Amino acid sequence: MSADRRPEPNPFARRGPSRRGVLGLAALTGAGLLAGCARERPSSGLTAGGGGSGSPTLTAASPSSPVRWPILEGNAPIAAGLAPEKDATLQLYNYVDYINPDVIKSFEKKYEDTGVKVVVSTFNDTNESLAKIRAGGSPYDVYFPSYDQIGKLATAGLVRPLQHAYIPNITNVWPQFTDPWYDQGWQYTVPYVTYTTGIGWRSDRVNEDIGARANPYDVFWDPQYAGRLAVLDDYREVISMAILRAGGTDINTGDDAVLGKVREDLAAMAKATRPQVTITDYIAIPEGKLDISQAWSGDMIAAQGYLPKGTDASVLRYWFPADGKGMVNNDLMMILSGGKNPVLAHLFLNHLLDDEVARENFTFVGYQPPLNSLDPSRLVADGYAPQGLAAATVLPSYFESGYRSLELTPEAEGKWQDTWTRFKAGA
Repeated sequence: MSADRRPEPNPFARRGPSRRGVLGLAALTGAGLLAGCARERPSSGLTAGGGGSGSPTLTAASPSSPVRWPILEGNAPIAAGLAPEKDATLQLYNYVDYINPDVIKSFEKKYEDTGVKVVVSTFNDTNESLAKIRAGGSPYDVYFPSYDQIGKLATAGLVRPLQHAYIPNITNVWPQFTDPWYDQGWQYTVPYVTYTTGIGWRSDRVNEDIGARANPYDVFWDPQYAGRLAVLDDYREVISMAILRAGGTDINTGDDAVLGKVREDLAAMAKATRPQVTITDYIAIPEGKLDISQAWSGDMIAAQGYLPKGTDASVLRYWFPADGKGMVNNDLMMILSGGKNPVLAHLFLNHLLDDEVARENFTFVGYQPPLNSLDPSRLVADGYAPQGLAAATVLPSYFESGYRSLELTPEAEGKWQDTWTRFKAGA
């Protein structure tokens, strides 16, 4: 990246909560956890795959079993070459504060001859968003989901298949996202951002390099940090961490023995360290209210903007396995079939995939877009992160070596929810 394209020092001076930080903080006490799960996924089922417009066959999308979702009869892609809608209100449906207002303004400026205005509506979790979309009559044009929702939406005809002619900027992203396993042929989705799940802390408040431990996840069971740390308020993330700590690799398992061991280990963690359960770690760590937390990489990048005045960002740390064998995922953009502005919606997706626009969005949300032009190995040198957060950058290779949170079968989903409920209850 040339010097004139580098971000300003500390570009993540954010306002308001992050994409994940919308439901506040719950504390784990001796009596158990306070209720609340921030990013609960909807009740899962095996999703439908197959091609064409016939009856779909039941399958579950995974890296080893890629799926090409059906295009249903009566829901064909729009024609190429159509003019953008005039005097339209383009409606986005997204997590809180998960898009830079400046990139919205630049889209309105780019298409000002159409009179377009962009409005953002927000949701707290996917249960809420999917319920509203499924209820019908949704006016939203563009939706920002995770890939475990594609089957539910595509097989119900709730999203439009994409007309690729409007989205030439897809060539700007990593090749694996132009034909991803979760949406072969990118028929319904384009990538938005990527992230890993690891451990964040402030080096001036923790007297050890947590990443140098033989098993860094052990820190959440270490009594010396009792009352000083937190896990994410997300059942998939916490249970998956316990599985990885114990040497497992299947973070989508329904095995009773594995989940029984997880329940024992989480109970032991609750007793040993009384962790808080939060998705405001990106504020609490830089402000010194927490010393250590399970964390999403994007939130630790964004945490630079919440450090007290005079505190250098070099105190922030993030650990993710150097071999990439940790939790790695990505979020998407889709066009909902209930929206009234399909041409502008396509153009907006293309706008967010523009190199400069995606980079500008990154400096607000903290979550890394999978851009060919944004060299992950240079994010520190180019000023996006201090050296202590180098591990928070997401490498393309992680999507080969890492573990993905797939859609669970109904049986497995029930077991995971039961495990999480027991943890919250202190059982």
